[in-house]
Amino acid sequence: MTLEYTDSPPGVPPPPEPSSWSARRPRRSWVIAALVILVVVIGVVWAIRHGTSPQVANAGRFTPTTALAVAVATATTGDIPVRIPALGAITPLATVTVKTQISGQLQQIAFKEGQMVHEGDFLAQIDPRPYQAALEQAEGNLRRDKALQANSVVDLKRYQDLVAEDSIATQTLDTQKSLVAQQEGTVASDEAAVDMAKVNLAYTHIVSPVTGRVGLRQVDQGNQVTPSDPNGIVVVTQLQPISAVFAVPEDNIPAVMKRLKEDADPKIADPPDVTAYDRSNTTKLADGKLLTADNQIDVTTGTVKLRALFDNKDGTLFPNQFVNILLLAEVLRDQVIIPNAAVQHGAPNGVASTFVYLVNADSTVSVHPVTLGVADGERVAIVSGLSAGDVVVTEGGDRLRDGMPVTLPGAAPNTNIQQFGKSGKGFGKKGGRPPGAGGPPAGRPAQ
Repeated sequence: MTLEYTDSPPGVPPPPEPSSWSARRPRRSWVIAALVILVVVIGVVWAIRHGTSPQVANAGRFTPTTALAVAVATATTGDIPVRIPALGAITPLATVTVKTQISGQLQQIAFKEGQMVHEGDFLAQIDPRPYQAALEQAEGNLRRDKALQANSVVDLKRYQDLVAEDSIATQTLDTQKSLVAQQEGTVASDEAAVDMAKVNLAYTHIVSPVTGRVGLRQVDQGNQVTPSDPNGIVVVTQLQPISAVFAVPEDNIPAVMKRLKEDADPKIADPPDVTAYDRSNTTKLADGKLLTADNQIDVTTGTVKLRALFDNKDGTLFPNQFVNILLLAEVLRDQVIIPNAAVQHGAPNGVASTFVYLVNADSTVSVHPVTLGVADGERVAIVSGLSAGDVVVTEGGDRLRDGMPVTLPGAAPNTNIQQFGKSGKGFGKKGGRPPGAGGPPAGRPAQ
């Protein structure tokens, strides 16, 4: 029996052969290296997603060669209007259905559909011959009865002389007086018949009752027309001037009544009372004047109706057209005003606010929280945070941060390669963010 000597304690397997041990060492080294690389990749991904500390971000990093170019505007002092929005409809001041006043054949149509006509312009002609004959007949009756009346008057004078001589009875004189009065009434009736015949004859010549646009004709030439026709001959709608009827909440009645009183004062020169926009509320149609208010509130809606007047010289407004109305309630005087484009929204200092980028004297920008007032189109009033003369950024603000250098329009570009602190002062200080560094801009969330 052969015994082998070993240093391994009982129950412990002997160490592997030298050749097997050397084969495992490269494999273990490769695993360790892969783990290290994986940890590094995870760290880089985490840093990209969650950002790095200011110390790491700024270590060894420098800015691009130029400052950011921006557009700016200067805060000014001025008046800004307060307007009440409303929905309305264009309503003509007069819409007339032209109807015949007599019966007859329509001989002529003298208008073109869609034509602009003036008051008194000729529109249509009805056959006048029957009414001309009736006039001549009435005039003949009048002449006959006037002759009879004249003869009766002569007889009355003769009878008066005979009664004075006591040649005839008084009863004969009284009868003659009654006959003269009767004939006077007949003559008056004949005169009225003549006037009526003249009116009927005039009705055969139809003219426009108002100035406006004629619509589509409702009857063709040659047809028999009567006053009972429901559609008439044509509809004439007044377009110049034209009005808009709209409703505002009853809470605005004090401001509306004040506006009406101010309009009566010629010394007050304010913007137009009413501005009309199209259905999309993007295109301005016309400026007008508040004309009047209704005399009661609609209890079902809690609103009061108003009427505004527009001259409509260019014909932009059309009857029954839907419009968006802006009614001037008051004018705020001496307000600090900036463009709407200068206003930013976000949390540049960790607190959600509305702010602007104020351009400093050293061509850097700083974040200034502001309180907004009334907006009017592309302008907005600033209640607090700015003064007249301050210069604010209007374009390029989405790339700015507090303290960044900027290049103003017309100025030479800044080519200094330096770091800067958060406040924009002390360029090169530790913790500053260089212009153009990565990360979300101040006041805007990261994408």
